[in-house]
Amino acid sequence: MTHEKKPLVSTPILSVRGVAKRFVMHHQHGAELPVLDHADLDVDGGECVVLEGPSGMGKSTLLKLVYANYSPTAGDIWVRSASGDSVNLSSASARELVDLRRHTIGYVSQFLRVIPRVSALDVVAEPLTEDSTGDAQALALAREAAREQARHWLSRLRIPERLWGLPPATFSGGEQQRINIARSMIKPRPLLLLDEPTASLDKANTQTVIELIHEARERGAALLGIFHDAGVAEAVATRRVPVASFRKRAPTPSIQHPVGEPA
Repeated sequence: MTHEKKPLVSTPILSVRGVAKRFVMHHQHGAELPVLDHADLDVDGGECVVLEGPSGMGKSTLLKLVYANYSPTAGDIWVRSASGDSVNLSSASARELVDLRRHTIGYVSQFLRVIPRVSALDVVAEPLTEDSTGDAQALALAREAAREQARHWLSRLRIPERLWGLPPATFSGGEQQRINIARSMIKPRPLLLLDEPTASLDKANTQTVIELIHEARERGAALLGIFHDAGVAEAVATRRVPVASFRKRAPTPSIQHPVGEPA
């Protein structure tokens, strides 16, 4: 005797509903600058959704809203945490946001922010040791295991071994960006935000980042990114979304283009 299985309803890892963002220009007598008016977007595990549109349309603003650097003026942003709970970033506590950033949301920005005088190796390894517990011996073992993984990432992203013990503040822009990518991606989180991750990279390292994005998708992560390099966007996107569709005076219809169709 056979039994039919009831289909499972999948909850998106990221769900943006009715999100608006307006900035108040205090130096201009409180004038308001509307950036997003009504953003609706779902991103499932295994997807890489690329935000498209010219500069100033709100692409980076949307990423910062999802990372909770900004609070939305209206609407809700739901994230399915690593533990499986859905958390509304619009009303989450400070403790919940810290937990989400540690375990659920990774963010590759265009800028590396690190503690001065900390070596590149420890900058990359640090996300793996944030929750380590136990006695001194257990903590030392956890730290060495994290550093071993960091060595692998630094090698893969072509950071010369002679630089591993130096602080990244002394590195070139491209080297700093590769440290940023390694630090943000070494810990496999369910949701990954990418703000121009290949902007400062050469061809070989750009190809490595494309491979890393495909690997993140294959393990089930949801990715939301901005790529001004059309070739990179084409290589990683499973879906493209015009940010103009999130604005009232959108010059293009509210359409999400499947990969391969013209925007």
